[in-house]
Parts: sequence; structure tokens; C-alpha cells
Amino acid sequence: MTRRLPWPLVTGVTLAFVLLHLPVLVLVAFSFNASRYSLAWTGFTFDWYRVLLERPAIIQGLRASVIIGLVSTLIATLLGTLLALGLHRLGAGKLRRNLEAALYFPVVTPEIVAGISILALFALLRVPLGLTTVIIAHVTFSLPFVTIVVLARAAGMDASLEEAAMTLGATPTATFWRVTIPQLLPGIVAGALLAFTLSFDDFMITFFTAGPGSTTLPLVVYGMVRKAVEPTINAISTIVLLVTTVAVVGAELVRKERA
Repeated sequence: MTRRLPWPLVTGVTLAFVLLHLPVLVLVAFSFNASRYSLAWTGFTFDWYRVLLERPAIIQGLRASVIIGLVSTLIATLLGTLLALGLHRLGAGKLRRNLEAALYFPVVTPEIVAGISILALFALLRVPLGLTTVIIAHVTFSLPFVTIVVLARAAGMDASLEEAAMTLGATPTATFWRVTIPQLLPGIVAGALLAFTLSFDDFMITFFTAGPGSTTLPLVVYGMVRKAVEPTINAISTIVLLVTTVAVVGAELVRKERA
């Protein structure tokens, strides 16, 4: 028999979901609004998505976001996987606890503090701002997330399979690629998708570390909002939301399938 939930709990859950999703649903709906001012619904149209293709700044921003996202994700996934595997090999001990505590520190650091600190480092080293500095900054803040996800997967890894492989004559390299990596693969994929999501829609850290030729899509949207609020902004936001949603859902599906 299904237990009936008390009405205060149902009301609270409903209100929470409305507060979480209603603004996003309104934004998506008004990206198809024929009205130029987005104040009242006047009809359905795809015109604002077509207008996006006619603006070079938006296309360049999208291209920069994709390039930065893919490159930073590749580097962060590689380093994060190696770091997670190294922490896992340490076993339970004081050194591992200290290293994991240091790993969580960048996660809880406010983005504005991280952005200013990375900018100060680049200024100290006299590194010119551009595409490379944004990629380095994105690797810096996405690396801990990848490591945490892969480390969680490594905790459920069956060490006896590696021992069995080497007992049967497999070299350490063969064991790593044929036994260890396949077991870690769900965590690696989930971490990579999370890293790309964080990179693609990041604004604060990119704002401090971007230079000529590295204006990402969120920065383009910010520049447009400062001038005027128009329906194309809703369309861009919907595209960013779609990309991040697909990445997050993909990571969750990979995790559930392997689980």
C-alpha cells in the first residue's frame, strides 16, 4: 500500500520544483515568441534562431566555446584520471586524506576568487591573455570535478581482476589498458561530460582570463545584455541550456548503465 505524503511536504516539494524550473521554462518558451520585446506572447516563430546564424560574433563565440570546451575537457580528463588513480593506489591513510582535502578546496572556492587569482598568476608570469589562458583556467577549475567522479568509480573497482590478469601473464601496461581503464571508463566518461558542461557555460573565470580571439558564447551574451534585452538572447540561452542538459543526462545514463 502506497503511503500518502502529508500536504506540507507535497507543497514544499512542488514549490521547490517550480522555483527551480519555471524561470528556465519561461526563457525557452519566449525564445519562440514572435514579439521583439518578449513582454507578451504574440505568436510562435523560429526567426530568432535564424537571426543567430546571421551574426558573426555569435558564431565566433560558439566556435570558441566548443574549442575551449573540447581541449580543456581532454586535458582535464587525462590529468584527472591519472590523479584519481594515484589517490586510489595510496589506500586509506593520512596522506590521501590530506590530498583529497586539497582537491576539494578549488571546488568550494568562489568563482570570482578563482578568476582573480588565475588572472593575477598570468599577470605575474606575464602571460598574454588569449585562447591558451582560457583553456588553462578551464582545466584548473574542471580538474577537481573529473578527479572526484573518477575516484568515486575507482572505489568500486575490483582489484582482484588486476591481480588475476598479472597472474595469468599480462604485463602492467596490458593490465592497465585492458582491465583498469575498462573498469574506470564510466567514471571517465561522466567526468569528461561534466568538465565539458562546466567549461561550455562558464562566464566568471572566462571573463577574467579571456583575451583577443577567445570571446566565448557566455561573454557574447553578456555583451548583448548590456546593450539591450532581445529575443535572440533567449535563443542563445536555450541553446546553451540544451547543450549542458544533453551532457548532464548523458553522464547520468552512462553512470546508471554501468551501475
